[in-house]
Amino acid sequence: MTVRYSAPGRINLIGEHTDYNAGFALPIALPQRTFVNFDADSSGVLSVSSALGDGPVRIGLDTAPGEVTGWAAYVAGVVWALRRAGISAPGGTMTITSDVEIGAGLSSSAALECAALGALLTVAGVELDRVAQARIAQQAENEYVGAPTGLLDQLASLFGQLGRAMLIDFRDVTVQSVRFDPEADGVALLVIDSRARHAHAGGEYAARRASCERAGADLGVASLREADPSALQRVTDPVDARRARHVLTENQRVLDCVAAMDSSDFTAVGQLWTASHASMRDDFEITTPHLDLLAETAVQAGALGARMTGGGFGGCVIALVPEERVTAVGEAVSRAVRDAGYPAPAITRTHAGGGAGP
Repeated sequence: MTVRYSAPGRINLIGEHTDYNAGFALPIALPQRTFVNFDADSSGVLSVSSALGDGPVRIGLDTAPGEVTGWAAYVAGVVWALRRAGISAPGGTMTITSDVEIGAGLSSSAALECAALGALLTVAGVELDRVAQARIAQQAENEYVGAPTGLLDQLASLFGQLGRAMLIDFRDVTVQSVRFDPEADGVALLVIDSRARHAHAGGEYAARRASCERAGADLGVASLREADPSALQRVTDPVDARRARHVLTENQRVLDCVAAMDSSDFTAVGQLWTASHASMRDDFEITTPHLDLLAETAVQAGALGARMTGGGFGGCVIALVPEERVTAVGEAVSRAVRDAGYPAPAITRTHAGGGAGP
């Protein structure tokens, strides 16, 4: 019997690098998904292949970090994390297809983790709540792959709902559904893929996390969620202080964004997105001149707001654009990047999609 399971990528509407600081974030699941077909057998080995032409990669059910690298490490990490949780993953043949763009900041890795995890749990006959599944997938990425990401991507992939965003509180790991249907108010959500790729396992992401931890230690708090914004002068290193300021102001922007969405005030939502991008550019320093150009040009051409989404240093910009300005914004952005010598962006409309499932 073939088990089929899928999980979506995600866009974070606002709340960047707040997850590992016990803060707030507001993602949506995307319509694009990663699909897993799994045929279990008694071989004691998981053979994984991808529609990208890679594989098959053989993964031992007793795999340990360092044994499997590349894209298959995300699947191997799930097998390893399941075993750590006392759950034996079955062997068999797994084939993977996906329309979630890799390296674009849309969380293709979490989509792969959650789809593979769902298929393995289904065959094993084990039921886990979605938060527990998210923690297993996160452990796979953190400790097997070596990318120190927070829990945002996995929760977004698992909890997604059509036409809804997810307000995630990472202090107590709760997910609250929030209406997000801008098209009902004549506003389009555009994803502008810069075509500049990034890798979370690189040192910059880890450096930002370490900076936040140092700032928290200076302030005597377990996480920056507990910090008093007026006490930032006590942070010894000025760079660490700027990193902390981004996290604290971003948390407030998330809550303000939820309030604005509740009243369908997409003008206010757009302004918050633009302020978020400025904070990521100036305080957290995770944007690039390329991404800055995309966001600034979109706003100048009529977007209500625009911001980089994802871990940074590449990937996508999202923009809220009145229906009548969609063509003009797309043309202005394409012209600006062409004049600057950057690759032509891919500009698509999107909406909040459903979460992981069979």
